[in-house]
Amino acid sequence: MDAAKSRARGRGLGIIDLSIGSSDLNPPEAVLDTLRAATHDPATYRYPLFSDTLPLRDAAAAYLHRRFGVSLNADTEVLPLIGAQEGLAHLLLAVTDPQDTLLLPDPCYPPYFGAAAVAGLNVVTLPLLPERGFLPDLSAVPNHVRPRVLLLNYPNNPTSAVADAAFFREAAAWCRARGTLLIHDHPYAELTFGDYHAPSALEAGAEGVVELHSLSKTHHMGGFRVGFAAGDAGAIAALARVKGAVDFHPYLGIQRAAALALSLPSEVCRAGAAVFQERRDALLPALREIGWEVQTPQASMYAWARVPHLTDSVAFAVRAAEETGVAVSPGRAFGRLGEGFVRFALVQPPEVLREAAARLGGLS
Repeated sequence: MDAAKSRARGRGLGIIDLSIGSSDLNPPEAVLDTLRAATHDPATYRYPLFSDTLPLRDAAAAYLHRRFGVSLNADTEVLPLIGAQEGLAHLLLAVTDPQDTLLLPDPCYPPYFGAAAVAGLNVVTLPLLPERGFLPDLSAVPNHVRPRVLLLNYPNNPTSAVADAAFFREAAAWCRARGTLLIHDHPYAELTFGDYHAPSALEAGAEGVVELHSLSKTHHMGGFRVGFAAGDAGAIAALARVKGAVDFHPYLGIQRAAALALSLPSEVCRAGAAVFQERRDALLPALREIGWEVQTPQASMYAWARVPHLTDSVAFAVRAAEETGVAVSPGRAFGRLGEGFVRFALVQPPEVLREAAARLGGLS
């Protein structure tokens, strides 16, 4: 895709890059002010110890209680991360042995495959099908499959599907009955539209459940690399041991900024979500007008579109970038069942998204 975009630039095409899910919005100004002040405080320049993370752990626990009604011990059930992607990779190393089984959705966020490979896990895929609202059918998992971990992600990347609290209760009960750890990757917790509010898997209880939160999307702090893991005390302790062997905690100034971000009123996150909702409402009619099938997302920053007669999404995405300058993510990048789809990241203003759809409509 990068090479295709370069070729398009060489032809003089203006690039509309909708292939990367990195928020183009700015973090809240109060968060930036906190970080600016911290850079002038010499106390933030040293290596941060676990005890230094208490303000961020407290802020994360308070956020979970305020937002989801979940009560956790900030000392034993919350741990800061250098981004949720780092947290997942280290968590899998912490709670599994090589050749353990990981139940992984298909399609899914591509780094999940890499994290599983690094941990040496046996991956069994769970189909996410449109007719089931892109929710897995756990009852269809064969009895002989004994997973150590089930990994879920709702609101979902790439499909934008959502799950309700009842789904997480059922998933948690299914996992507990099998001694399986439920890991829920929850980076889009606040990017929800209209009256929909995403639940937390921790509402089903912390036993056997770990949830990963990131400030990359909710507070537009992708480059800051900060998030937190919360839930089962044993799993959190194991994660802390692995992290203690391979990394330190986030820079103290970033911890201060993140703690402030988590304490801000919900209206701050709602304002950012409203921007992505406006973009959704601009792109979807334009895609339908060119004959593409796309459901209306209730959350996330993506649109998952089925392209008519598409059999090779990678070839299509390369061609679209080369001939129109519009870069999208091919569905096959997210797993075998992503074929036939492409993913749009809503990271451009409404008028640019409409222009992207118009350009794609010109492909023969």
